[in-house]
Amino acid sequence: MASAGGGYVEMLRTRHAARLLTGTLVGRLPNATAALAIVLFVRAEGGSYTLAGALSAVYGVANACGQPLLGRAVDLHGQPRVILPSAVLAALGMTLFTVVGLDPLPLAYVAMVVAGFFTPPLEGGLRALWPSVLKSEDDIHAAYSLDAIAQELIYVVGPLIVMRIVAFWSEAGALFVLNVLGLLGALAVVTSPPSRKWRSEAREAHWLGALRSRGLLVLLGTFFFIGSALGSIAVAAVAYGDDHGGGGVASYLLSALGVGALVGGSVYGARQWPGTPEQRLRVLVAGLAVGYVPLLLVPGVVAMTLLAGVAGVFLAPALACAFVVVDRHAPRGTVTEAFSWLVTSFGVGAAIGTAFVGPAVEYGGAVAGFVVAVGSGATALLVLLVARRSLSAPETPGTVVARSENDRNGAVEPGFSAGVQA
Repeated sequence: MASAGGGYVEMLRTRHAARLLTGTLVGRLPNATAALAIVLFVRAEGGSYTLAGALSAVYGVANACGQPLLGRAVDLHGQPRVILPSAVLAALGMTLFTVVGLDPLPLAYVAMVVAGFFTPPLEGGLRALWPSVLKSEDDIHAAYSLDAIAQELIYVVGPLIVMRIVAFWSEAGALFVLNVLGLLGALAVVTSPPSRKWRSEAREAHWLGALRSRGLLVLLGTFFFIGSALGSIAVAAVAYGDDHGGGGVASYLLSALGVGALVGGSVYGARQWPGTPEQRLRVLVAGLAVGYVPLLLVPGVVAMTLLAGVAGVFLAPALACAFVVVDRHAPRGTVTEAFSWLVTSFGVGAAIGTAFVGPAVEYGGAVAGFVVAVGSGATALLVLLVARRSLSAPETPGTVVARSENDRNGAVEPGFSAGVQA
């Protein structure tokens, strides 16, 4: 992994690295803040938590369906031809939602589908670009760690941006501004020379694409439940805020979650760790699952904010480790699609968690919402433990040794002989 903070500075000094990372982060703001922004907008329009959860779930499921399809399109056709048009369509979908509101409700659902499905695959695209921008293995691992840390910056800054725009303008204004920023971020990425020049390696024809990797499937199952936990926390935090002084409290909890992840990611990326990435991932997910349990105490605002920070400590390290594991298990020529599937599993989990936690909060308040998060975290760990052989041993009978285009570890992938591009 990254050697130290100096390694991050050196990596960012590489030409185009800072622009790509910043553009991706800004471009992801609409998606990263959607759970909170949609809930606040629906509540401002007079809708219930259940309706807010349902609309967020539709957005999340649509996003989950679109990410791998758009990721495969990027692998086949390049980044600018896919990412920019999809960013425009996603922004138009969310703009339609702010104009329509909740009446007529079917049109609001359609707007959520469009906004979610066409969210550009910026995360997968960035991770596919790193090997062409950064030439050393140390810099690439540093990039993955910094990528995970920087992602959490969105969860610190994003809720604060949402609440500030709501305070000075409105909930609809927050959705509009975030999507304009998202479009500008995507534009910054796709107009960069690395994005315009990048092409994926040729891939073997197979209808499952990246999903033919068993190790990747285990990883996706794990992050489905981690996403469910975070989606649950987003809604439970709003409910907690309603009971403890208003919506601003929810932003404190979600920002603290992001600060905890920033701290954890910085510590994780500052040194090398023993064992394989797959072994480290099990330890990190165990820490993540345990960290959610104290949220059930729902103490006062100050103490709850501290607990939220503790709950986020293992998130960025788990993500950084997962990026390496994806590299080790993704079949050749499917790198953007594989990373997009990780985003998808995370998004579907968040959407399902949001949908389930809405009725739970209506019935049992914030505590019930945090119960959903704790259960999801425990299930994520259970998936890793039960399927540890599939994730730890990528080589299976009938495989051939091949290197993923991002994998500097020589991981093997299933052998196929079609010899044509999927």
